[in-house]
Amino acid sequence: MTRRNARGGSAALWTGLLMCGFALTGTVVALPPDQAGAQAAPARVVGEGGASLEECAPGPAARVSDPTAAVPEGGELTPEQAAEYDRQFREAVLPLRGHEIQPPQAVPVVVHVISAEDGRGNVPAARIRDQIDVLNTAYRGGYATEGADTGFSFELTEVTRTVNDTWFTRFGEYRDTIRAELRQGDAGTLNIYTADLGTGLLGFSTFPQDYESAPEQDGVAIAHDTLPGGGREGFDLGHTGTHEVGHWLGLFHTFQNGCSSPGDYVDDTPYEREAASGCPEGRDSCPRKAGKDPVSNFMNYSDDSCMSHFTEGQAVRIAEHWAAFRS
Repeated sequence: MTRRNARGGSAALWTGLLMCGFALTGTVVALPPDQAGAQAAPARVVGEGGASLEECAPGPAARVSDPTAAVPEGGELTPEQAAEYDRQFREAVLPLRGHEIQPPQAVPVVVHVISAEDGRGNVPAARIRDQIDVLNTAYRGGYATEGADTGFSFELTEVTRTVNDTWFTRFGEYRDTIRAELRQGDAGTLNIYTADLGTGLLGFSTFPQDYESAPEQDGVAIAHDTLPGGGREGFDLGHTGTHEVGHWLGLFHTFQNGCSSPGDYVDDTPYEREAASGCPEGRDSCPRKAGKDPVSNFMNYSDDSCMSHFTEGQAVRIAEHWAAFRS
């Protein structure tokens, strides 16, 4: 659900290693209190011996460059949470089997720019338009020859601007109030919120399955400096938006469930033990499974310049989620 900046080099990696070691020896790792009581999944052990490695479930530790960064919306999905989302999806899509499922003509987008009184975060209109262009190119398969054309397109319908120092710097703490006050449209309207999300955190999103129980909270939040030209090192080409919209449309991370079945619930994305950092092309973290790691897939944690495509299986899955929950 959450995309974090993996910058921090070996320090960030070793934090993940140590926390996984603690978890395996019985220490409970607590998440910040604003995570609504979510359980922390253990991080991964990186070392020799494939079987033992696969027992370490995906978790947030190895993706936090700043250990104090708050992780909203429950943090990384545990295998149990992902399985429950998939159960709800399969139940909702069952009546649609045998019917032709098509993406919408265009997804209306409302962007809510939250800025500080000194002008920080006041994203200019040109960069917002560039972000919509990035979404359209990515979801049409325009960044790579192997990229799937998902059939989804996005149309900017409105931009709201709110100047509020507290909301800008403490979005995670006030997110429920912010979204309840600003959100527009129905289940098929994409609401994007930009603000300062804090050190290390790039963005987060709700899932389609969440809409019925909390429609006023539906949407995507991204750090204002991750929009195209925003200046976030390694992450300012707009693909945090691409990634988080993928969650909003129903996709899990490519590294969901690590090397264990059913992975990310998409057949044509290879298994991946852990999130990618930078652009480790050719990495094969699940050698017992077919295929190299999908490090250039938009649902990974790679640098923006490394991300290039969705797969045909992901395209089918988001169209089915749209028909089941957002059409």
